[in-house]
Amino acid sequence: MIYRVIGVMSGSSLDGLDISFVQFDEQSGKWAYEILEAQCFPYTNEWVEKLRHAVDLSAREYMLLDAAYGHYIGKQVNAFIEQYGLQYKVALISSHGHTSFHLPPLMTGQLGHGAAIAAETGLPVVTDLRAVDVALGGQGAPIVPMGEKLLWKDFELFLNIGGIANLSVNSSRYLAYDVCAANRVLNMLAAEAGLEFDAGGALAASGKVDAELSAALNAQEYYHRPHPKSLANDFGTDLIYPLLKRSGLALNDLLATYTEHIAVQVAVAVEHHLGDIHSSLPKMMVTGGGAFNDHLMDRLRVHLEPMRVEVERPEARLVNYKEALIMGLLGVLRWREDVTTLASVTGASRDSIGGALWITS
Repeated sequence: MIYRVIGVMSGSSLDGLDISFVQFDEQSGKWAYEILEAQCFPYTNEWVEKLRHAVDLSAREYMLLDAAYGHYIGKQVNAFIEQYGLQYKVALISSHGHTSFHLPPLMTGQLGHGAAIAAETGLPVVTDLRAVDVALGGQGAPIVPMGEKLLWKDFELFLNIGGIANLSVNSSRYLAYDVCAANRVLNMLAAEAGLEFDAGGALAASGKVDAELSAALNAQEYYHRPHPKSLANDFGTDLIYPLLKRSGLALNDLLATYTEHIAVQVAVAVEHHLGDIHSSLPKMMVTGGGAFNDHLMDRLRVHLEPMRVEVERPEARLVNYKEALIMGLLGVLRWREDVTTLASVTGASRDSIGGALWITS
Protein backbone atom coordinates (compact mmCIF):
# COMPACT_ATOMS: atom_id res chain seq x y z
CA MET A 1 0.00 0.00 0.00
CA ILE A 2 1.32 3.45 -0.97
CA TYR A 3 0.74 6.54 1.18
CA ARG A 4 1.83 10.07 0.22
CA VAL A 5 1.80 12.27 3.28
CA ILE A 6 3.00 15.63 4.56
CA GLY A 7 4.64 15.52 7.98
CA VAL A 8 5.05 18.73 9.99
CA MET A 9 7.36 19.24 12.96
CA SER A 10 8.29 22.19 15.17
CA GLY A 11 11.13 21.43 17.56
CA SER A 12 12.02 23.00 20.88
CA SER A 13 15.01 24.79 19.34
CA LEU A 14 12.52 27.17 17.59
CA ASP A 15 14.51 27.30 14.35
CA GLY A 16 11.47 26.88 12.15
CA LEU A 17 8.68 24.67 10.83
CA ASP A 18 9.94 21.50 9.15
CA ILE A 19 7.68 20.16 6.38
CA SER A 20 8.33 16.96 4.46
CA PHE A 21 6.40 15.23 1.67
CA VAL A 22 7.05 11.51 2.02
CA GLN A 23 5.96 8.40 0.18
CA PHE A 24 5.55 5.34 2.41
CA ASP A 25 5.23 1.83 1.00
CA GLU A 26 3.91 -0.96 3.22
CA GLN A 27 4.09 -4.53 2.00
CA SER A 28 3.24 -7.42 4.35
CA GLY A 29 4.26 -5.43 7.42
CA LYS A 30 7.53 -4.15 5.94
CA TRP A 31 7.85 -0.39 5.50
CA ALA A 32 9.94 1.66 3.08
CA TYR A 33 10.02 5.41 2.56
CA GLU A 34 11.24 8.14 0.23
CA ILE A 35 11.47 11.82 1.10
CA LEU A 36 10.14 13.43 -2.09
CA GLU A 37 10.35 17.08 -0.98
CA ALA A 38 11.32 18.81 2.25
CA GLN A 39 11.87 22.33 3.50
CA CYS A 40 12.27 24.30 6.72
CA PHE A 41 10.23 27.50 6.96
CA PRO A 42 12.16 29.70 9.43
CA TYR A 43 10.13 31.46 12.09
CA THR A 44 9.99 35.22 12.16
CA ASN A 45 11.16 36.84 15.38
CA GLU A 46 7.50 37.50 16.17
CA TRP A 47 6.61 33.81 16.01
CA VAL A 48 9.68 32.82 18.00
CA GLU A 49 8.61 35.13 20.81
CA LYS A 50 4.98 33.99 20.66
CA LEU A 51 5.91 30.31 20.92
CA ARG A 52 8.65 30.86 23.48
CA HIS A 53 6.30 32.72 25.86
CA ALA A 54 3.14 30.68 25.24
CA VAL A 55 3.29 29.16 28.73
CA ASP A 56 2.95 32.63 30.26
CA LEU A 57 -0.38 33.42 28.56
CA SER A 58 -3.83 33.42 30.09
CA ALA A 59 -6.12 30.56 29.11
CA ARG A 60 -7.97 32.79 26.65
CA GLU A 61 -4.79 34.10 25.03
CA TYR A 62 -3.33 30.59 24.85
CA MET A 63 -6.38 29.24 23.02
CA LEU A 64 -6.28 32.17 20.61
CA LEU A 65 -2.61 31.43 19.93
CA ASP A 66 -3.41 27.74 19.41
CA ALA A 67 -5.92 28.66 16.69
CA ALA A 68 -3.70 31.31 15.11
CA TYR A 69 -0.72 28.94 14.99
CA GLY A 70 -2.89 26.26 13.42
CA HIS A 71 -3.86 28.68 10.66
CA TYR A 72 -0.17 29.62 10.30
CA ILE A 73 0.80 25.95 9.87
CA GLY A 74 -1.95 25.48 7.30
CA LYS A 75 -0.75 28.50 5.32
CA GLN A 76 2.85 27.23 5.36
CA VAL A 77 1.71 23.80 4.17
CA ASN A 78 -0.25 25.47 1.35
CA ALA A 79 2.86 27.44 0.36
CA PHE A 80 4.87 24.20 0.40
CA ILE A 81 2.29 22.44 -1.79
CA GLU A 82 2.27 25.36 -4.23
CA GLN A 83 6.07 25.61 -4.36
CA TYR A 84 6.56 21.94 -5.24
CA GLY A 85 3.43 21.43 -7.35
CA LEU A 86 1.86 18.89 -5.01
CA GLN A 87 -1.78 19.72 -5.65
CA TYR A 88 -3.93 16.55 -5.57
CA LYS A 89 -0.88 14.45 -4.58
CA VAL A 90 -1.17 14.70 -0.78
CA ALA A 91 -3.51 12.25 0.98
CA LEU A 92 -2.95 13.36 4.57
CA ILE A 93 -1.20 15.95 6.77
CA SER A 94 0.21 14.92 10.13
CA SER A 95 1.34 17.76 12.38
CA HIS A 96 3.17 17.40 15.67
CA GLY A 97 2.65 21.07 16.51
CA HIS A 98 4.86 22.98 18.93
CA THR A 99 5.13 21.69 22.48
CA SER A 100 4.25 24.28 25.11
CA PHE A 101 3.21 22.51 28.32
CA HIS A 102 4.52 19.01 28.99
CA LEU A 103 3.47 17.71 32.41
CA PRO A 104 3.11 13.93 32.21
CA PRO A 105 1.22 12.01 33.38
CA LEU A 106 -1.19 14.91 33.90
CA MET A 107 -1.22 16.60 30.49
CA THR A 108 0.76 17.63 27.46
CA GLY A 109 0.09 20.56 25.13
CA GLN A 110 1.11 21.03 21.51
CA LEU A 111 0.08 24.29 19.85
CA GLY A 112 -1.37 24.27 16.33
CA HIS A 113 -5.07 23.40 16.27
CA GLY A 114 -5.89 20.62 13.82
CA ALA A 115 -9.23 22.15 12.82
CA ALA A 116 -7.47 25.32 11.69
CA ILE A 117 -4.91 23.35 9.65
CA ALA A 118 -7.69 21.34 8.00
CA ALA A 119 -9.70 24.49 7.30
CA GLU A 120 -6.71 26.16 5.60
CA THR A 121 -5.65 23.16 3.50
CA GLY A 122 -8.90 21.28 2.86
CA LEU A 123 -7.03 18.04 3.60
CA PRO A 124 -7.44 15.43 6.36
CA VAL A 125 -5.20 16.29 9.30
CA VAL A 126 -3.85 14.31 12.26
CA THR A 127 -2.69 16.20 15.39
CA ASP A 128 -2.37 15.65 19.17
CA LEU A 129 -0.13 12.64 18.71
CA ARG A 130 0.95 12.48 22.38
CA ALA A 131 -2.35 13.00 24.20
CA VAL A 132 -3.70 9.43 24.38
CA ASP A 133 -0.43 8.07 25.74
CA VAL A 134 -0.38 10.68 28.52
CA ALA A 135 -4.02 9.88 29.35
CA LEU A 136 -2.91 6.24 29.74
CA GLY A 137 -0.30 7.28 32.30
CA GLY A 138 2.64 7.55 29.90
CA GLN A 139 5.23 10.22 29.34
CA GLY A 140 3.89 10.99 25.86
CA ALA A 141 7.53 11.10 24.75
CA PRO A 142 9.50 10.23 22.84
CA ILE A 143 7.07 9.34 20.07
CA VAL A 144 9.57 8.79 17.24
CA PRO A 145 10.54 5.21 18.29
CA MET A 146 7.68 3.58 16.39
CA GLY A 147 9.04 5.13 13.18
CA GLU A 148 12.59 4.06 14.02
CA LYS A 149 11.40 0.53 14.74
CA LEU A 150 9.56 0.22 11.42
CA LEU A 151 11.97 2.05 9.08
CA TRP A 152 15.59 1.42 10.22
CA LYS A 153 16.09 -2.12 11.42
CA ASP A 154 19.89 -2.04 10.89
CA PHE A 155 20.49 0.29 13.85
CA GLU A 156 20.46 -0.56 17.53
CA LEU A 157 20.69 3.03 18.79
CA PHE A 158 19.16 6.32 17.66
CA LEU A 159 20.19 9.71 19.00
CA ASN A 160 18.31 12.85 18.02
CA ILE A 161 20.01 16.08 19.04
CA GLY A 162 17.46 18.85 18.79
CA GLY A 163 16.44 21.29 21.48
CA ILE A 164 16.44 18.19 23.68
CA ALA A 165 18.62 15.13 23.06
CA ASN A 166 16.74 11.85 23.15
CA LEU A 167 17.93 8.27 22.82
CA SER A 168 16.18 5.18 21.46
CA VAL A 169 17.42 1.66 22.14
CA ASN A 170 16.39 -1.30 19.97
CA SER A 171 16.97 -4.12 22.46
CA SER A 172 14.91 -7.05 23.71
CA ARG A 173 12.18 -4.44 24.18
CA TYR A 174 12.16 -1.00 22.59
CA LEU A 175 13.19 1.80 24.97
CA ALA A 176 13.51 5.55 24.49
CA TYR A 177 13.70 8.66 26.63
CA ASP A 178 14.98 12.22 26.80
CA VAL A 179 18.62 12.36 27.88
CA CYS A 180 19.30 16.07 28.46
CA ALA A 181 18.70 19.56 27.15
CA ALA A 182 20.83 20.15 24.05
CA ASN A 183 20.54 22.73 21.25
CA ARG A 184 18.06 24.90 23.16
CA VAL A 185 20.79 25.64 25.73
CA LEU A 186 23.67 25.80 23.23
CA ASN A 187 21.71 28.24 21.06
CA MET A 188 20.85 30.45 24.02
CA LEU A 189 24.57 30.71 24.77
CA ALA A 190 25.48 31.35 21.12
CA ALA A 191 22.89 34.15 21.00
CA GLU A 192 25.01 36.05 23.53
CA ALA A 193 27.64 36.36 20.80
CA GLY A 194 25.02 37.51 18.29
CA LEU A 195 24.93 34.07 16.64
CA GLU A 196 21.93 31.93 15.77
CA PHE A 197 24.00 28.88 16.73
CA ASP A 198 27.63 27.86 17.25
CA ALA A 199 28.40 26.66 13.71
CA GLY A 200 30.26 23.38 13.80
CA GLY A 201 30.85 23.87 17.51
CA ALA A 202 33.77 26.19 16.71
CA LEU A 203 33.34 28.39 19.80
CA ALA A 204 32.96 25.35 22.04
CA ALA A 205 36.10 23.80 20.56
CA SER A 206 38.04 26.95 21.50
CA GLY A 207 36.99 26.79 25.14
CA LYS A 208 37.96 24.72 28.17
CA VAL A 209 35.76 22.31 30.10
CA ASP A 210 35.25 23.44 33.69
CA ALA A 211 35.31 20.53 36.16
CA GLU A 212 33.29 22.23 38.90
CA LEU A 213 30.50 23.28 36.55
CA SER A 214 30.50 19.82 34.95
CA ALA A 215 30.00 18.23 38.35
CA ALA A 216 27.08 20.56 39.11
CA LEU A 217 25.46 19.76 35.75
CA ASN A 218 25.87 16.02 36.15
CA ALA A 219 24.35 16.16 39.64
CA GLN A 220 20.90 17.14 38.34
CA GLU A 221 18.17 14.96 39.84
CA TYR A 222 16.65 14.12 36.45
CA TYR A 223 19.70 12.10 35.40
CA HIS A 224 19.25 9.71 38.30
CA ARG A 225 15.63 8.90 37.55
CA PRO A 226 14.86 5.56 35.90
CA HIS A 227 13.24 5.55 32.46
CA PRO A 228 10.61 6.10 31.14
CA LYS A 229 11.13 9.82 31.55
CA SER A 230 10.90 12.97 29.46
CA LEU A 231 11.90 16.62 29.66
CA ALA A 232 9.98 19.82 29.16
CA ASN A 233 11.66 22.79 27.48
CA ASP A 234 11.93 24.66 30.77
CA PHE A 235 14.48 22.15 32.08
CA GLY A 236 16.99 23.77 29.75
CA THR A 237 15.75 27.35 29.84
CA ASP A 238 14.83 27.74 33.52
CA LEU A 239 17.25 25.35 35.26
CA ILE A 240 20.31 24.58 33.16
CA TYR A 241 20.89 27.94 31.47
CA PRO A 242 20.78 29.93 34.75
CA LEU A 243 23.14 27.38 36.32
CA LEU A 244 25.61 27.95 33.51
CA LYS A 245 25.37 31.72 33.79
CA ARG A 246 25.89 31.72 37.57
CA SER A 247 29.30 30.13 37.04
CA GLY A 248 30.66 33.39 35.60
CA LEU A 249 32.74 31.54 33.00
CA ALA A 250 33.63 32.96 29.59
CA LEU A 251 31.19 32.14 26.79
CA ASN A 252 33.47 29.72 24.94
CA ASP A 253 34.17 27.85 28.20
CA LEU A 254 30.42 27.59 28.88
CA LEU A 255 29.87 26.17 25.40
CA ALA A 256 32.78 23.75 25.81
CA THR A 257 31.50 22.58 29.19
CA TYR A 258 27.92 22.10 28.11
CA THR A 259 28.89 20.35 24.87
CA GLU A 260 30.97 17.93 26.94
CA HIS A 261 28.04 17.49 29.30
CA ILE A 262 25.76 16.40 26.45
CA ALA A 263 28.35 13.86 25.23
CA VAL A 264 28.88 12.52 28.75
CA GLN A 265 25.18 12.11 29.48
CA VAL A 266 24.59 10.32 26.15
CA ALA A 267 27.50 7.98 26.88
CA VAL A 268 26.17 7.24 30.37
CA ALA A 269 22.76 6.42 28.91
CA VAL A 270 24.21 4.18 26.19
CA GLU A 271 26.44 2.31 28.63
CA HIS A 272 23.43 1.58 30.80
CA HIS A 273 21.78 -0.33 27.94
CA LEU A 274 24.75 -2.08 26.31
CA GLY A 275 23.95 -5.38 28.00
CA ASP A 276 20.49 -5.41 26.40
CA ILE A 277 21.76 -4.88 22.84
CA HIS A 278 22.27 -8.04 20.80
CA SER A 279 25.07 -6.74 18.57
CA SER A 280 28.67 -6.58 19.83
CA LEU A 281 29.26 -3.66 17.42
CA PRO A 282 26.12 -1.54 17.77
CA LYS A 283 25.41 1.26 15.31
CA MET A 284 24.01 4.61 16.38
CA MET A 285 22.20 6.92 13.94
CA VAL A 286 22.58 10.59 14.92
CA THR A 287 20.10 13.12 13.55
CA GLY A 288 18.78 16.58 14.40
CA GLY A 289 20.59 19.90 14.14
CA GLY A 290 23.22 18.80 16.65
CA ALA A 291 24.46 16.17 14.19
CA PHE A 292 26.07 19.05 12.26
CA ASN A 293 27.94 20.20 15.36
CA ASP A 294 31.32 18.67 14.48
CA HIS A 295 32.81 19.31 17.91
CA LEU A 296 29.89 17.61 19.66
CA MET A 297 30.09 14.66 17.25
CA ASP A 298 33.82 14.35 17.97
CA ARG A 299 33.18 14.30 21.72
CA LEU A 300 30.45 11.69 21.28
CA ARG A 301 32.83 9.44 19.36
CA VAL A 302 35.52 9.85 22.04
CA HIS A 303 33.12 8.74 24.78
CA LEU A 304 31.44 5.96 22.78
CA GLU A 305 34.54 4.42 21.16
CA PRO A 306 35.47 2.38 24.28
CA MET A 307 32.00 0.79 24.06
CA ARG A 308 32.61 -0.11 20.38
CA VAL A 309 29.59 1.94 19.31
CA GLU A 310 29.76 3.12 15.70
CA VAL A 311 28.40 6.67 15.38
CA GLU A 312 26.83 7.36 11.98
CA ARG A 313 25.44 10.61 10.61
CA PRO A 314 23.16 9.82 7.63
CA GLU A 315 22.65 12.01 4.58
CA ALA A 316 21.75 15.62 5.33
CA ARG A 317 18.08 15.44 4.31
CA LEU A 318 17.41 12.63 6.77
CA VAL A 319 19.38 14.42 9.51
CA ASN A 320 17.24 17.51 9.05
CA TYR A 321 13.84 15.98 8.43
CA LYS A 322 13.77 12.66 10.27
CA GLU A 323 11.25 13.89 12.83
CA ALA A 324 8.96 15.47 10.23
CA LEU A 325 9.18 12.23 8.25
CA ILE A 326 8.17 10.18 11.30
CA MET A 327 5.30 12.54 12.09
CA GLY A 328 4.02 11.70 8.60
CA LEU A 329 4.33 7.98 9.33
CA LEU A 330 2.51 8.33 12.67
CA GLY A 331 -0.31 10.05 10.81
CA VAL A 332 -0.52 7.10 8.42
CA LEU A 333 -0.56 4.64 11.31
CA ARG A 334 -3.34 6.63 12.97
CA TRP A 335 -5.31 6.64 9.71
CA ARG A 336 -4.88 2.83 9.54
CA GLU A 337 -5.77 2.53 13.26
CA ASP A 338 -2.40 0.90 13.96
CA VAL A 339 -0.37 1.40 17.13
CA THR A 340 1.61 4.65 17.14
CA THR A 341 3.04 4.77 20.68
CA LEU A 342 4.90 2.03 22.58
CA ALA A 343 4.21 1.55 26.28
CA SER A 344 7.73 0.13 26.72
CA VAL A 345 9.01 3.58 25.74
CA THR A 346 6.59 5.87 27.57
CA GLY A 347 5.52 3.82 30.60
CA ALA A 348 1.84 3.98 29.67
CA SER A 349 -0.49 1.20 30.75
CA ARG A 350 -0.58 -0.14 27.19
CA ASP A 351 0.39 0.59 23.60
CA SER A 352 -1.97 3.05 21.96
CA ILE A 353 -3.24 4.59 18.74
CA GLY A 354 -2.53 8.29 19.19
CA GLY A 355 -3.81 11.28 17.25
CA ALA A 356 -6.93 13.32 16.61
CA LEU A 357 -8.28 13.22 13.04
CA TRP A 358 -9.76 16.36 11.49
CA ILE A 359 -11.75 16.17 8.24
CA THR A 360 -13.54 19.20 6.79
CA SER A 361 -15.36 17.50 3.93
